[in-house]
Amino acid sequence: MSDPRLSVFKTYKLYVGGKFPRSESGRVYEVTDSKGTWLANAPQSSRKDARDAVSAARKAFGGWSGATAYNRGQILYRVAEMLEGRREQYVREVAAAEGLSKSKAADQVDAAIDRWVWYAGWTDKIAQVTGGGNPVAGPYFNLSSPEPTGVVAVLAPQESSFLGLVSVVAPVIATGNTAVVVASERAPLPALSLGEVLATSDLPGGVVNVLSGRTAEIAAPLAAHQDVNAIDLAGADEVLAKELETAAADNLKRVLRPQPVDDWAATPGTDRMTAFLETKTVWHPTGSLGASGSAY
Repeated sequence: MSDPRLSVFKTYKLYVGGKFPRSESGRVYEVTDSKGTWLANAPQSSRKDARDAVSAARKAFGGWSGATAYNRGQILYRVAEMLEGRREQYVREVAAAEGLSKSKAADQVDAAIDRWVWYAGWTDKIAQVTGGGNPVAGPYFNLSSPEPTGVVAVLAPQESSFLGLVSVVAPVIATGNTAVVVASERAPLPALSLGEVLATSDLPGGVVNVLSGRTAEIAAPLAAHQDVNAIDLAGADEVLAKELETAAADNLKRVLRPQPVDDWAATPGTDRMTAFLETKTVWHPTGSLGASGSAY
């Protein structure tokens, strides 16, 4: 009789710049399910990993922000397609991470996939909602249009390992920003698996970078980093959020504060997209003042 087949354990890695490095520190930590059963070893990111992720996000920003909104929508929809194809894997990971039944985990995964599609549809519409012509006193056209803020650090929700993750990542990149994502410390596996989907979709490397490890350890250098333009504190507790907001003030980062209760299953609005947009106003003379214009 032949020996029973040994299981092939999955090696989870970070996702930085379109590649899958281990933490430069060589550290890992144990990830367990809701009952304390070991699931995997996840990389424990260091401050150096955080800096590398910021560099990758900055490098990708020009190309991603310069892409047409229609093209970004196509790519986000492609991500949803890829997630749909790996639906059963995510159902298993979410069920284990959050202690849910298979049916409830499936509901979470389906909602997360639908959310990618929802944000994909907004990429070429958000400018019409947040921009437009402004009435001014004088012979001028005055137009406002939104532009992405830049590199956004995103602390994923701790309790919603996949739906919450998608709810904070998709709106950031839909509007042309790039992201450095700190996965849920307790349940990072769905986020690390998301990197595999992003790598095999059409999303350019560096647009989304995924780190796992101790949230406070990774978030501190991101909040203080001079090349991070904004930070979403969804995954920070009250004490950590206050510390990070103070650190972020050094270079006037945009800060999205955590809400007392975030219902990730609720239909999203545009708030998480507009939180990381800047408004550019263009003045253009009309009539006898000529054809030259100015912007600020």
